[in-house]
Amino acid sequence: MEVTFALQRLAGYKPRTTQKSKDTLDTGVALLEHGAYASKGEAGWDAVEKLALAALDQGNIEVADKCLRIISDKFPDSPRTHVLTGIRLEATESPEAVLRFYDELLEEDSSNSAIWRRRAHVFRQTGKLDRAVDELSAMLDTFYTEVDGWLELADIYLSCQQYTYALQSLTHALLLSPQNPSHFLLFAETAYLAEDVPLSLKMYLQVVDMTDDDDGDMAPSDSIPAGITLRAWLGVKLCTQKLITEPRAASSTSQTPAPTTSNLSALDNLSTERLRTAYLDIKHESPPAGDVELIAALATLVK
Repeated sequence: MEVTFALQRLAGYKPRTTQKSKDTLDTGVALLEHGAYASKGEAGWDAVEKLALAALDQGNIEVADKCLRIISDKFPDSPRTHVLTGIRLEATESPEAVLRFYDELLEEDSSNSAIWRRRAHVFRQTGKLDRAVDELSAMLDTFYTEVDGWLELADIYLSCQQYTYALQSLTHALLLSPQNPSHFLLFAETAYLAEDVPLSLKMYLQVVDMTDDDDGDMAPSDSIPAGITLRAWLGVKLCTQKLITEPRAASSTSQTPAPTTSNLSALDNLSTERLRTAYLDIKHESPPAGDVELIAALATLVK
């Protein structure tokens, strides 16, 4: 794994007590005990780093410290080691102590954007969202191309229901990563929450266009929507229903025009067909007949 990607992963780390981290810990301990990581090159060091994070997830500080010592010996005084050390401190030390550690690192090298993001994480965990926003904003003034930084800033705004600011942050993410449909989907969902339905519909359709396999052997109309494509079609259906049942929803703060009546009807019918096809494939039973029931049923199945 490239060091840059490793730093990005560490910068965005959030403790999660999941089965995946438990499995990583259980299988990784043997790797650690036998020293097998040393012969695997970068993949081995990456495995040790993942094991350290999994150990922290599971509250196993002893294993995390062993991993940290191994990484420190291999990459002494490196940005990667500094960030991992900070994450380790976050697990047991006070926020004030952790922030002092990060401050000292930034005084020595302000170019480590991962440290800025860790500082923002500490502020967010302690409920100081305004400080977290300030930290990320300052970082992005210098490191504009940090897509994950813009996404994290948008996530903070979303948690505060400040949808307009979230959309502004996501706009930068789209400009920097125009081929990532997940970012467009998040933008579409946020626009819907902001009650800019025409903009939301436009972006949901963009996701469909990006994820439908136009180069495959099967025509998109004959395919079965799944994953992100299914979520996009569900969003299309939500938007068309909103525009049909609530004409005032056609008003757009972004000045995005709503579809004509005929196009709106066609999109509504197409999204219904796509959702019914997906439901039949997933549940192996006839889909609900009504639009409201179909949307509700698919909403519980889409992740």
